Amino acid sequence: MPKVQVNGIDIFYEVKGTGEPVLLIAGFMCDRTYWSLLLPHLGSQYQVIRFDNRGIGQSSIPNSPYSTQQMAQDAAALLDILGIKKAHIIGHSMGGQIAQELTLLYPEKVKSLILLSSLAKGNKRFNSLIETWGNLAGKIDLMLYEKLILPWIFTDDFYAIPEMIDQLIEWAINYPFAPTTQGIYHQSRAIINHDTTERIKDIHCPTLVMVGKQDILTPVAFSEQLAQNIPQAELQVIEHGGHGFLIESTAAVIQAILKFLAKFQQ
Repeated sequence: MPKVQVNGIDIFYEVKGTGEPVLLIAGFMCDRTYWSLLLPHLGSQYQVIRFDNRGIGQSSIPNSPYSTQQMAQDAAALLDILGIKKAHIIGHSMGGQIAQELTLLYPEKVKSLILLSSLAKGNKRFNSLIETWGNLAGKIDLMLYEKLILPWIFTDDFYAIPEMIDQLIEWAINYPFAPTTQGIYHQSRAIINHDTTERIKDIHCPTLVMVGKQDILTPVAFSEQLAQNIPQAELQVIEHGGHGFLIESTAAVIQAILKFLAKFQQ
């Protein structure tokens, strides 16, 4: 599993499969493993690049402010090092914010864009919640932290599956590369300070905006704003699923992604 140095930090990444490149950008407090359920489907048809954003996983965790533009520059530098001139970009939540900035900064690198459970700018409720999560890191134990956050990520139906949430919490607290206090804090501020409201009209590549109908963290209205203001965007609302629909509704999400990407196969 290789690391490369970009913008003064180490970025941990992995590449699977062959075909057109697809870059996956994970969200807040999530490293590349968040995409694990989608990887077998994407990796059978595409060259899939997953990496850990700055502040998470096995990448560097600098104790200094982050921005989504800076994290987009990290992603672009990784593509350059790998010799990838153009890729399909998929970002979830904060990863979608990073993907927006990547597309705006380096439009020549982006063949298509998929924004999952993302947003152009947080409203006051959303920003207050993310600020609180950033402030709580390190002040309570990881188990309690997970118990506070997961109700915002998964639906009632998912909670009703016996022992599912307990298993997720156990995995999180035993994961050897769990989020750190400073990584959580700095990523939270990058999310809060992100604002592409006036600039997403300048995203001109084909774009799929997707959200779970039951997403209470980044609700459908956030995705509607993206789809209405990105010129070539289409919106798809997944009937069953919340913010964590990559885990909860994997089949529906991967079906929509593959259908969208198939348009570009030669």
